[in-house]
Amino acid sequence: MSVHSPSTGKTYPVKLLCEVLAVPRSSFYALPNSSLARTTHKRGPKTEQSDGELLAAIRADLAISPFLGEGHRKVWARLRRHGLRVGRKRVLRLMREQQLLAPVRRSHEQGDKAHAGTITTAVPDQLWGTDGTRFQTEQEGWSWVFLAVDHCNDEVVGWHVCKRGDRFAALEPIRQGVRARFGVMEKRAAQGLALRMDNGPQYLAEDFRNELRFLGIAPSPTFVGEPEGNGIVERVIGLLKEQCLWGQRFRTLEQARLQIGLFVARYNAQWLIERLGFRSPV
Repeated sequence: MSVHSPSTGKTYPVKLLCEVLAVPRSSFYALPNSSLARTTHKRGPKTEQSDGELLAAIRADLAISPFLGEGHRKVWARLRRHGLRVGRKRVLRLMREQQLLAPVRRSHEQGDKAHAGTITTAVPDQLWGTDGTRFQTEQEGWSWVFLAVDHCNDEVVGWHVCKRGDRFAALEPIRQGVRARFGVMEKRAAQGLALRMDNGPQYLAEDFRNELRFLGIAPSPTFVGEPEGNGIVERVIGLLKEQCLWGQRFRTLEQARLQIGLFVARYNAQWLIERLGFRSPV
């Protein structure tokens, strides 16, 4: 056994150690199994799982998750929540080695615009975002789904599936959200709420703007060509496409409505958001 200086890395002489410890040299040489010897071992929590055991836990977590293509951070957060004391980088390494990582999504560059820093809020019902996207059904053809999302916790507060994606359809998730969060549909019921939206014809229509005015909602349009200004709802719609719309064939609009409703319920209850401390929206 030997003990090294932390500053020089050199081995202390046995004689000096014995003098400092006030023990005979014979006792020092009998120390390999003592507490002094154990202090040279690696400190910190011991690894409780082998790589094989941890990999099995990772695969099990991915298998029971209701979502596809989740990254290592969410897997790590769920493992920790279930009592596995494991480092995030170790989870990343194993998932990378086994090709279990989700594809990297390209991010948009954000310009220095007036909306910079205002994409999220500290409390609910200050800023919602809304947008829609198209999808196909076998019987009805092209159809629409519109969402409204709270910029505080990313909760879907309203959603609407329809054949025609006009200004009235775009209003439906807003009305749903107002009824659910403010309790009434009356003049200035949602006073203090702002609505982030793009410059699509539905949102520029006079009927849409008049309804916002009636409810007391302040419009907060994005800049033309800057969709990242509405990034909260854009991310949720992207997730809806990946997890529900793409790769599925809907026979009817009602079937699509059912599947989209199930997705929204799963998302609100189970999708983990890193900036919320890996908590779900609700």
